[in-house]
Amino acid sequence: MNKLNPFRKKYSDSELRQFEFLRKVRFFRDLSFAELSRFLPAIHQRKYERDEVVFFRNDPSQALYILEKGEVTLNIDIRSDFETIIKVKEGNAFGENSMLENSKRIYTAIVNTEEALLWVIPNYAILDIFQNNQKIRAKMMTSLAGYYNQTNQQLFTSYRNSYGFFNLGQMFE
Repeated sequence: MNKLNPFRKKYSDSELRQFEFLRKVRFFRDLSFAELSRFLPAIHQRKYERDEVVFFRNDPSQALYILEKGEVTLNIDIRSDFETIIKVKEGNAFGENSMLENSKRIYTAIVNTEEALLWVIPNYAILDIFQNNQKIRAKMMTSLAGYYNQTNQQLFTSYRNSYGFFNLGQMFE
């Protein structure tokens, strides 16, 4: 028999919808409602329009972004042009290096649809939550490490498939 705990926090329908959306993102998937609730006060939504830059490469990593509506491209600048490396779809996050202290953006993020609705979680709020709750930090850092491992595997696969048309050794200099 499942006993009800009268002391357990009850969440509003709005909070439950926010938790459901956050759990679509790999970095939040393993967090409990109580852990997710720590992020809610810091989150704000922002609308962007087509071709608006969310951030540029080398900007300080000041926020994690979660795409609720629209599409955002992540681009690397090569000489005087941009090359799209990823198209971020609804329900996915980008700017994940904002979970690390003193990091800079490694790509430029540009809105690719008429408008995009983003959930923005400031870096200072994430780091404050990490400092005050090591369990949340451990779960999210484990998820970030898994993401970076997957990205590295994709990079090496791409290199093998391109027959070495770029100098992979530069990555480790």
